[in-house]
Amino acid sequence: MNVDLKSNRAFVNFCMCVIIKLCFYAPSNRNLTKRYAKRGSKDEQDCKFSNYASFQEILNELNDYAGQRELIAENMMTAICVELTKYLQDIKQERKTHLSDAKKAQQTLESSFKHLESTKKRFAKEWAEADKATQQAEKTENDLNATRLDVEKAKQHAHARTHTAEECRNDYAAQLQKYNKEQNFFYYSEIPQIFNKLQDMDERRIQRLAEGYCQFSDIEKKVLPIISKCLEGISTAGGKIDEKQDSILFIEQHKSGFERPGDVEFEDYTQGIKPATSDSSLHPPKVRAKLWPFSKKHKPPPAEDFSHLPPEQRKKKLQAKIDDITKELQKTQDQSDALEKMKGVYEQNPQMGDPSSLEPQITETAQTIGRLRGELAKYETWLAEAVGGEESSNTVNNNAQHSISSVVTADQSQNIYTEFDDEFDDIESPIGQCTALYTFEGNSEGTISITEGELLSVMEEDKGDGWMRVLRANGEEGYIPSSYVKLTP
Repeated sequence: MNVDLKSNRAFVNFCMCVIIKLCFYAPSNRNLTKRYAKRGSKDEQDCKFSNYASFQEILNELNDYAGQRELIAENMMTAICVELTKYLQDIKQERKTHLSDAKKAQQTLESSFKHLESTKKRFAKEWAEADKATQQAEKTENDLNATRLDVEKAKQHAHARTHTAEECRNDYAAQLQKYNKEQNFFYYSEIPQIFNKLQDMDERRIQRLAEGYCQFSDIEKKVLPIISKCLEGISTAGGKIDEKQDSILFIEQHKSGFERPGDVEFEDYTQGIKPATSDSSLHPPKVRAKLWPFSKKHKPPPAEDFSHLPPEQRKKKLQAKIDDITKELQKTQDQSDALEKMKGVYEQNPQMGDPSSLEPQITETAQTIGRLRGELAKYETWLAEAVGGEESSNTVNNNAQHSISSVVTADQSQNIYTEFDDEFDDIESPIGQCTALYTFEGNSEGTISITEGELLSVMEEDKGDGWMRVLRANGEEGYIPSSYVKLTP
């Protein structure tokens, strides 16, 4: 069970970015909040976690007064960033302790199971030897050539073997009863208690995060009374956080769908039952992996359609794969459209370039689009099969008494638990600066006009076709000839 620390890290990192902007880049702070508010996929923007939604509302409120923040940088650093960072370290250590306790409990149960297996094998072996000795005694007794001493000796040996087998049988029965009791305690008491502690810890973390939101707004109120309405909105956003609902939603997203194992049945070898492979969850390797929820051993090899995963996790993985392919397909489609536009510009203005030089790139892009569409159809088919399979079966949740009624998308479980820095790494930033040497009139689609001496931001370098994409100070973006500008070191 992974505790969601992303929101805490996101809030701390966001506060650090705001402080830097307050000290050095106050005029661009409004643009900063707008960019952060737009981060993430559509599923992330529609996230149902109240702390995440409150974070987005806070960004929206900040957009209204972002240019007046210089005076609060020091207070934010001491009252929020330092304290919350320290609290995060404590939460991580506490989480590590709980998971360690769960691992120890699991190892204890595994040890008990191994002892049970050893006792059962000994019982089977001793009973077979006792049965063999009994048969030998009967054979000796029926042998006319055997002496009375030989008969008595064979009977004593058979009696001793039988007595030993009975003791092994009693040991096996006692160990079986002990293991079943320990297994019930593990699944119905010990592990639920650990999960409850993790849930309580996560609720305290969310509550502390909510306090950080409110503390953030209190600092703003003391320094900037003219924007009190916006600050009240931030307080409202912090008050909307419901740690109970967030923890329940987190549990809903990570239900495995597997049932708890039943008791191990007693195998009575005195009735002539031969040792056989049991259908319980203790013998088959594939099922035994499900018996220990914290185990990292004996994982099945991953399948392309994720059929090795539990039903819920398989659907989430398939949905995540579909989303990735869709994004890549959209990106490739945009690249194809850009090449077609550039080809049109070349055809209308031959002096800018040769249209035929773009044909290899256009062909390669078209092949990529075809491949991605095929993969998308394949994964959508697998997802449809996974959803259909779930509708025909009933699954029992390990951590709650109600069942999942809808498919939770992969972005809601995975994107929420990724690192904050990874969440914002796809913001498109300028890769350099350049100065216009000549005036250029961008009359074709996709091009922009520039004036001599204008400072421009380079968004995309020249890829060999004589064009580069730039951003003007007024926000206008488009392509210009590379020879019309000079890169600024």
